[in-house]
Amino acid sequence: MVNTSFFGLVGMNRMIKNKMLMQTPLSIKEKMGYAAGDVASNFYWRIFDVFLFIFYTDVFGLSAAAVGTMMLVTRLIDAFTDPLMGAMADRTQTRYGKFRPYLLWGIFPIVAAGVLTFTVPDFDESGKLLWAYGTYIFMMLTYTFINVPYGALLGVVTSNTQERTTLTSFRFIGAFSGGTLVAYLTPELVSYFSDAFGAGNEVIGWQCTMALYGLLAAVLFSITFFTTKERISPPKDQKTPIAQDIKDLLNNKPWLVLFSLALIIMLTITLRGSSGTFYFKYYAGREDLIGSFAMVYMLSLAVGAASTPLLTKYFDKTQLLQYLMLIVGFLSIVFYFVPKDNLLLMFSLQILIGLALGPKSPLVFSMYADTADYSQYRTGRRATAMIFSAAAFAQKLGGALAGGL
Repeated sequence: MVNTSFFGLVGMNRMIKNKMLMQTPLSIKEKMGYAAGDVASNFYWRIFDVFLFIFYTDVFGLSAAAVGTMMLVTRLIDAFTDPLMGAMADRTQTRYGKFRPYLLWGIFPIVAAGVLTFTVPDFDESGKLLWAYGTYIFMMLTYTFINVPYGALLGVVTSNTQERTTLTSFRFIGAFSGGTLVAYLTPELVSYFSDAFGAGNEVIGWQCTMALYGLLAAVLFSITFFTTKERISPPKDQKTPIAQDIKDLLNNKPWLVLFSLALIIMLTITLRGSSGTFYFKYYAGREDLIGSFAMVYMLSLAVGAASTPLLTKYFDKTQLLQYLMLIVGFLSIVFYFVPKDNLLLMFSLQILIGLALGPKSPLVFSMYADTADYSQYRTGRRATAMIFSAAAFAQKLGGALAGGL
């Protein structure tokens, strides 16, 4: 009887200790380490968002209609692989956790895919289109392989909701900082490498640029792996049928709201990012300002993301999100009426839209982590990666619709 009580006391103390560990404030080192992963991700995502469409039309030689269709088809295929990746990550068991190992396993595939996507083969038009489909699908699958576990990592680092909001803010400061570098430096790097190694061949410039970004991403993903720790695990006796995970997801009403919202937000962001390059090249007639326009947008997004923890001290997350999206909608309508020679107003509205859009990602993703807790509270089961992979599905579906439009 004494021994039983003793072991029961030890177990209870361990439970209390684990709960305190999950609530412990995260160190700056861990927050910055986690943010490094989204800097790495944006060496790819921001390229897709800002430059890939114009690369396919102006360098690769495909028609805009063919590219739009390809992006719709390939992103739809990729979007449906996200829940599968989430299910696989949730069922992964290693000494390093469920999600962190993918940050290392995915490095070589994503680096190779980045270079191949920006390779132009000496094929006829049909052959080129097949190459574009194949390499772009490969690119998006490798991005899913590494990014879904990275996103799910947010849900198991801490259970403290305010710490999650802060951690997500760090993440998106990293994302928008990486996006800023990509938006500003990519045209310069492509031009430099084209002249230095390709005798003016722009394709060589793109390949070298993607190889450089791949090297930097490998270092940053490794930093995230070594500086973060998984503290939250599913119940030990949890059964893991995938059908039950999906059923739990569809019965999680807060998650369904966030899913719909993420789709709309990504539709907005992708349309703005992809059309911005064409807007300045063909409408404003200032191709030289594409990098600067994208850079100020990324910087304003980063400032907006950084302000999120402060804003959530004074506003409820859901109300804050509603107000910010109303502001974005109003300013986007105003942007339509800007004359093509009023560059100052274009840049000013772009900055204001970025400041209003910046907090939406930290808000939404911290709320996704909360819905994982909510699902476990209701069902007694936890499927963190499934929650986040389905969120990525919404984002990619929004991106696919935007690309098609």
